[in-house]
Amino acid sequence: MEPPTGVWASLCQFIYFLPFFIGLLLLGTIKGILFCPLVCLMMTVGNGAIILGLWPAHFCWTCYCVVRAKQVGPVLKLVLCPLIFAVLILWPVVGIVATIIGGAAYGFLSPVFATFDAVGEGKENEFYHTIYDGTWSTIQGCFTVTRDFSDVCFHSYFSIMDDLRDRGPPDADYYEIRLLHLPGAVLAGFLGLFIDVPVISILAVFKSPYMLFKGWKRLLHDMIGREGPFLETICVPFAGLAILLWPLAVIGAVLGSIVSSVFLGAYAGVVAYQESSFSMGLHYVVAALAIYDEYSNDVLDMPEGTCFPRPSYRNKDASLQPQSRVPSLSRPNSIQKMPSQNGSVKRPMVDLKPIELLDDLFKECRRRGEVLVSEGIITLKDIEDAKSGKDNQGVISIGLPAYCILQMLISSAKANSLGLLLGDNSTEITSTNRPKDTFFDWFFNPLLIMKEQIKAENLSPELADYLGKLVLLSGIPERLPSSCIENIPEYEVKRAELEALARRLRGITKSISRYPTFRRRFETLTKSMLENMVKKSGRDHSSNGSGSASRTSRISRLLSQRSFKHKNGESVSDNELHNPIEKDVEIQ
Repeated sequence: MEPPTGVWASLCQFIYFLPFFIGLLLLGTIKGILFCPLVCLMMTVGNGAIILGLWPAHFCWTCYCVVRAKQVGPVLKLVLCPLIFAVLILWPVVGIVATIIGGAAYGFLSPVFATFDAVGEGKENEFYHTIYDGTWSTIQGCFTVTRDFSDVCFHSYFSIMDDLRDRGPPDADYYEIRLLHLPGAVLAGFLGLFIDVPVISILAVFKSPYMLFKGWKRLLHDMIGREGPFLETICVPFAGLAILLWPLAVIGAVLGSIVSSVFLGAYAGVVAYQESSFSMGLHYVVAALAIYDEYSNDVLDMPEGTCFPRPSYRNKDASLQPQSRVPSLSRPNSIQKMPSQNGSVKRPMVDLKPIELLDDLFKECRRRGEVLVSEGIITLKDIEDAKSGKDNQGVISIGLPAYCILQMLISSAKANSLGLLLGDNSTEITSTNRPKDTFFDWFFNPLLIMKEQIKAENLSPELADYLGKLVLLSGIPERLPSSCIENIPEYEVKRAELEALARRLRGITKSISRYPTFRRRFETLTKSMLENMVKKSGRDHSSNGSGSASRTSRISRLLSQRSFKHKNGESVSDNELHNPIEKDVEIQ
């Protein structure tokens, strides 16, 4: 939809659109008021039960893992235990209060958003969708949020704690507190609070009128011309409310600056401790004022620069350190510069979201998983163990997603892509269109570095296949196919580099598996793979008559019983379960 041109056309378009907008806003508000209490109650009961039910286990297991952590020294443990104890005591209260607020906000805003989205471009039967959308979908979304929250509290939490407890210290050393530098760090932190908090608060108050009038000017200009947030129908109600509530947004920005000044000032103690220098902490106290002034000028589109000095508060600047020019698979930090854009293939730039990327990953897992099952690399026992939660080797839960990510890296390196190629190589994700989430940056930047390492290594098809099996099967020698064993590199250095790359990729994938929606999608994947194996067994033996049909029926029954581990109150033995399937379901 193109915005109108001219003052009269814009004014007429705005007058015509105003009743339409008010009607949708009232309808969405009515649905939000009706569903807000119900959704808030359901989410509070569900998440509250999870928080309170798992709180004893979280309390005991957190304390145990911190005490047994190999990367933390004894003095640091003594400091962390009281802090963690306070956090664990406050967790139920904070979690339930946050659930109430989040449930109320979701229950009200979700129907409003859905109402305006129902009249978007390409929608059919708009009147029906304006009434129905945002009702049952909001209830389903509430159940989904509770399900994902339970996965985070159970699977993601225990996975993180197990890593903290079992992972060995880097370079045979552990993290410890240097007691001699604590007094200087504490004093620097207090000075930072004493100086930075009032100065930053005064700067925020003085810049607030500029933010108020400039924001109003921009919003009114967009409203008259149907530009910016007023161009999309779903955004119009919130853009209109932004004009009325903009003073509250300015007050919130000022309060946010005051709160952030506390952390900016206190960080002087961290700098003094890291640099082992009280003077560097004082340098940061002054530099923090310049950092805030420059950042606020950029946000408000004010003239660049600052009137505050900005002294250096780091003894060693990482950007000045010499970097190795020879890429190596064993040194992930050896490649610091991003590839040139000249060699990148031309593909459409599409703005992507983390959920879309996760969906694309699981589509690849399903497609490549079926191929690996047909080749016999992934066995029925791997799928059953993943479905029952006994995937100790992580072939399905970690290995299969890591294998798909590796194939994406290899195809991106071969195509000389600036970023990463997704799916069928038709979509390219780069630093320009990547999701603007800090959580996503934790994975995107390391994957870009690994892609450049693979590109510099110029792996042959045999070595690429060997690396893929290492990633998939966690380097277990007895699981590697004979074709891969023949392609094992002769040089130990080369073999060690490939094994290190496989371990790093599996580690990144394990971190991705802690994403809130990962577990739900993973269970759908394993269920789909099991169903495909049952269907394939039926097709393979359909020509053998009713006997094969009965065997296929028995396979389906055993697969369903496997998930409950019992049949008619009696335990189903592994021998009874596996032998018929291994005989009848032969994957070629």
